[in-house]
Amino acid sequence: MTSLSSAVALPSSCRARPAGGSRRARLLVARAAASSPKLPNGRRLRVAVVGGGPAGGAAAEALAKGGVETVLIERKMDNCKPCGGAIPLCMVSEFDLPLDLVDRKVRKMKMISPSNVAVDIGRTLAPHEYIGMVRREVLDAYLRSRAQDAGAEVVNGLFLRYEAPKEPNGSYVVHYNHYDSSNGKVGGEKRSLEVDAIVGADGANSRVAKDMGAGDYEYAIAFQERVKIPDDKMAYYEERAEMYVGDDVSPDFYGWVFPKCDHVAVGTGTVTHKADIKKFQAATRLRAKDKIEGGRIIRVEAHPIPEHPRPKRVAGRVTLVGDAAGYVTKCSGEGIYFAAKSGRMCAEAIVAGSTNGTRMVEESDMRKYLAEFDRLYWPTYKVLDILQKVFYRSNAAREAFVEMCADDYVQKMTFDSYLYKRVVPGNPLDDIKLAVNTIGSLVRATALRREMDKVTL
Repeated sequence: MTSLSSAVALPSSCRARPAGGSRRARLLVARAAASSPKLPNGRRLRVAVVGGGPAGGAAAEALAKGGVETVLIERKMDNCKPCGGAIPLCMVSEFDLPLDLVDRKVRKMKMISPSNVAVDIGRTLAPHEYIGMVRREVLDAYLRSRAQDAGAEVVNGLFLRYEAPKEPNGSYVVHYNHYDSSNGKVGGEKRSLEVDAIVGADGANSRVAKDMGAGDYEYAIAFQERVKIPDDKMAYYEERAEMYVGDDVSPDFYGWVFPKCDHVAVGTGTVTHKADIKKFQAATRLRAKDKIEGGRIIRVEAHPIPEHPRPKRVAGRVTLVGDAAGYVTKCSGEGIYFAAKSGRMCAEAIVAGSTNGTRMVEESDMRKYLAEFDRLYWPTYKVLDILQKVFYRSNAAREAFVEMCADDYVQKMTFDSYLYKRVVPGNPLDDIKLAVNTIGSLVRATALRREMDKVTL
């Protein structure tokens, strides 16, 4: 999921810093530790990647390409995660995604306030720019197949637990249920695998994280229905997505209608009122009623979404990426790009630290990936955390938020941040104007809330 809010109302000095630096440059900087021993008998470093979503698929591909013996374990090969499925334009080129993987190219967004005031977003986009909409089952399968083509072994199985080595540079033992219809065993066949390192890419309910004592985090529950609507109504969503804000659809998140290949995804999420998620979903459908009327629900999905990174993301030669690490942004709920990016960055650090799979890696190699990821993207997470606290706290504040989204400067800076994961420094005069407008919107929102409170007393 994603929203167009990553740069709203904050001066350029507070926004995400440019990513910069090529993959090749990062590989040249990292080197195997001086104490890292060469692997005996010419064998290659062996890594288990647990989880086959964007994080796991990207990690497994980069590891295999880098000369590391790689085993990817995924429990459900046709997994349909309840995800809005929005990806930034830069991900298409950066991860060499084929265009037929993108169901829809969204160039128009409607942001709809609690009082149903609608603001059109997308006026500042260039003709070639768009937000890609994908289905997770399609994207995930493609990335896994690419990892397999690169030399990774893809195993259909359920990770159970791992045993840490009892001596320095010893092996981790991964225990899992291997699913194979030919053996006739219900629940799979118990197997084990010895590896040198583990990459936990197994989502918000990560068993790898539990085994390594990574700690808990706050999470949202996302609920989504895939709705097949009549062709004439589907035409409205040809290049358009909608976002609804208000206490009715979520007290701390937003509702969405995102277009897919032949249907729309209608959903919402919440951290604070999980028990009411179906009520919020019904309200989202009600807000979009005129545009999805006559639709038929073809799939219902629900899944937890992390709200912040875990307290611990590495322990020894075990590390976390993607949702398992907690890499989902607040306010927008974006996670696909950061999952794939963290998986690739982690794999590149392992490849570099092991000198292309010929040496043992150490915890310090894993920490290089964490340091680089945090340097590039931590400001983005903090900015969106602030935006959520400021603009999602009341209906009045949400009205102000939608009002601000009508500003062309806000739209341009927001799309620059989202589509390319970088921010061109803003015009100082426009930043001052934006700050003044933000204060004005919040003042009006506060006054509106006071008047509404008087009416309800």
